[in-house]
Amino acid sequence: MQAVWTARTDGPALRDITIGAALDEQASLRPDAMAVILGDHRLTWGTLAAQVDVLARALIGWGVDRGDHVAVMGPNSLPWVLLEYALGKIGAVLVTVNPSFRTQELSYLLQQGQISTLFAASHYRQVDIAAVLETLLPDLSTSDPVNGRTSDVLPDLRRVGSLGPDTLAGALPFDRLLTMADQVTPDDLARRATAVQPDDVFQIQYTSGTTGKPKGAMLTHKGTYNNARLMADRAGFGPDERLLSAMPFFHTAGCVCNVLGMLAVGGCLITLPDFDAGDMLAAIEDHGATAINAVPTMYLRMLEHPDLPRRDVSSFRIAFTGGTSIPPAMMRDLKERMGADPMIIMGMTECSPIITQTDPADDFETRISTAGKPLPHIALRIIDPDTGSPVAFGEPGELLIQGFGVTRGYFNMPDQTAETIDADGWLRSGDLAVLAETGHLRIVGRIKDMLIRGGENIYPVEIEEALLQHPDIAQAQVIGVPDEQMGEEICAFVTPAGAAPLDPDAVKDWCKATFARHKMPRHLHVIDAMPLTANGKVQKFELRRMAAQMLDTPT
Repeated sequence: MQAVWTARTDGPALRDITIGAALDEQASLRPDAMAVILGDHRLTWGTLAAQVDVLARALIGWGVDRGDHVAVMGPNSLPWVLLEYALGKIGAVLVTVNPSFRTQELSYLLQQGQISTLFAASHYRQVDIAAVLETLLPDLSTSDPVNGRTSDVLPDLRRVGSLGPDTLAGALPFDRLLTMADQVTPDDLARRATAVQPDDVFQIQYTSGTTGKPKGAMLTHKGTYNNARLMADRAGFGPDERLLSAMPFFHTAGCVCNVLGMLAVGGCLITLPDFDAGDMLAAIEDHGATAINAVPTMYLRMLEHPDLPRRDVSSFRIAFTGGTSIPPAMMRDLKERMGADPMIIMGMTECSPIITQTDPADDFETRISTAGKPLPHIALRIIDPDTGSPVAFGEPGELLIQGFGVTRGYFNMPDQTAETIDADGWLRSGDLAVLAETGHLRIVGRIKDMLIRGGENIYPVEIEEALLQHPDIAQAQVIGVPDEQMGEEICAFVTPAGAAPLDPDAVKDWCKATFARHKMPRHLHVIDAMPLTANGKVQKFELRRMAAQMLDTPT
């Protein structure tokens, strides 16, 4: 039988609603319930909606029009949350920016995205954002922050605001922006909010995809809200949920799964500006967190942290995570030591973002060994990536997705949009996956990551998952490296579980006794930690660079 999953409609019906209307709805239903806990800030739904309205009026007063592209570049903060809601309410488009971007990356995004307004923090981790902006916009310090800038350098960019609390030279301070709300009446705001439609673009999220320049995926109000809502429903989230996370807001895991996930159910988002394992454990105890959204590396650090035995984590019940290699041993540890049930997802930015998610009705081993089943209203197909022909259930092929959350396309990139999404709305993911008749999905790698060793296809995720069965391995990543005889060879990077050193030769002996011969890593390197992106994903390109240096081969 062909590996096709028809979209199910037995779950919650899709809602035609905007983000602004959804916020007003929760503020009316649960005005005194806690909505956001962020540092010293404690906002109820009523207070949050009121502050969003002030900011929305201020943005209108500053000249931000419906459809304007407004970029936000900074760590998790209250202004970030307020901007996400306020921009949605007035029909402007939020463009998320990784605050680790340097001058060239930011310049590309501001130009390609036709950004009219930029909000930025002055620093993020070791990145001096103020210095990046000074290099990119030499005229900024002499610009009029209220009336905006006019320049031949990035001429689309007319306004620059500061996320605060520290200021950027030439940028409009956030507290000063809020005073501009006096120029706009509540009726003016109501008229702008009423004009916004559910199918309007709400966000543009830049993703590099498989090749080429970063592409701005256009996500709608309806797509993101319903994705978060269906995710919350599958998880069993309710109004008493307290979701803890340090996932960055510039990623869909932060601004959709976290922010909009709690909006959909009226729960409380507890968020940290940055990840620290000790702070996360303290927050579980201090705030009674019921669910955590984190990548595997974050959970591993929490499990290894010396504070864990003395922290009260009894409120924690759902461990929400995603990625291509979820260590089963880690999920068992989370259950045994912290009492949390697994909630594993597979998603991609272009799908708003979640595609499949753990079914709580499944047995524990199924929940930790698959990416779950498709959310309602989402259809899947698996095809041969070379021929486009369907494959059978249980056979690997490229994953295609169709449904309400699929991006409207890549901003100002019609050719790339046409290459990715066909006339029937099927999106080619670039992921290699296996679909069971039950709907359970397993990701076995990226098409570009697949190795061809001696003419045989090798899927890195299968080897990574096998390596994670070793009791002394915490993380495993597999890449292909050039080989004169075999074309490509398998190169594995592993990190030790705990303080004890890991002997590469002993691991290789274990592999020989565990793996089929053609899956045996030719090269195995023990490293202290995996190179990670700002949102906690492993940088395979960096591993390829490291392997090239170690093996003296081309990248």
